[in-house]
Amino acid sequence: MKWKDADFKSGIGTIRAVLIYGPDAGQVDEYCDLAISTLGIEKDNLFALDSDDLREKQDALFAEACSPSMFGGQKMVLISNAGDSCAKSVEELVSHSGLCATVVVAGGDLRAGGGLRTLFEGADNMAALACYTDDARTLANLIRNELSAASGIAQITPDAMVYMTTHLGGDRGITRSFLNKIALYVHDKRIVELSDVEKCLPDTGAADMDDFLFSLTAGHIQQTMMALDRLFYDNKEPNMLVRMLDMHFKRLQTAVVDGHLPRLFWKVEEKFKQAMRIWSDAEITAVLIRLNELERQLRTTGMPAEVLLRDFALKLSVRSAKLAIKKRN
Repeated sequence: MKWKDADFKSGIGTIRAVLIYGPDAGQVDEYCDLAISTLGIEKDNLFALDSDDLREKQDALFAEACSPSMFGGQKMVLISNAGDSCAKSVEELVSHSGLCATVVVAGGDLRAGGGLRTLFEGADNMAALACYTDDARTLANLIRNELSAASGIAQITPDAMVYMTTHLGGDRGITRSFLNKIALYVHDKRIVELSDVEKCLPDTGAADMDDFLFSLTAGHIQQTMMALDRLFYDNKEPNMLVRMLDMHFKRLQTAVVDGHLPRLFWKVEEKFKQAMRIWSDAEITAVLIRLNELERQLRTTGMPAEVLLRDFALKLSVRSAKLAIKKRN
């Protein structure tokens, strides 16, 4: 069966296995931790392994999962980095009559109709929970919840909120880390202002990320590649950058379809307006399909991720520039 966020806490104790997957790796990790805490799993009752070790450690996996705990309490098996090739092994484990553990399977952006999603979505005693990157609405709600009165924060100014929703959201773990930092930073005055956010956010590469995303879709080739150089110099992960690109193009698509400019930080507003004039709905859809393919390549081909992303960014920024020229003519 398919789960939503609200189903997780109440349902995790009623099923044999759950698949937690999606492009937001930080959110996937959060739900794995939540499963452990909700079920009260002790360290000695947790057996974790990477999907690459499934075949080699299959006997140990079944022995752990199908025998009662020597220490009392509930047991859990956690299989990380799972892909569709794991589906058969997972099915054999979950269907075993002697299973004594809750099975948690964590994966990336799995395709619809693939082995794992089909297995978990089609069973009554298993569930699948998708972890997609936060959009503007869910991100704003997350920010408000984290920076609430419970955290000692009484107010978030509108420009500070716009800045945060523009720069965060690619990874739930990174977002929460920043929100914890800003809560500590403004605790004495209890108000989050733009100047506070700007002082706390630079370590996430906010300015360089802006240059990369908004320059790319506006057709500024040199600015795009220089910003990407700085992001890589700061050790930003290619997978995270691809997720941020995906979010940016989805936001642009919504603006193009609706014809309305979203709330943006003033420094990037003009470039976003340019992008709205350049890109059509159909062209953006084609890019989103290509981004999904790029993310798959980063996971499966073994080619250097930085090389793949540089090639993609250069070609896409050139495409933007050509579209801009075409629109003017």
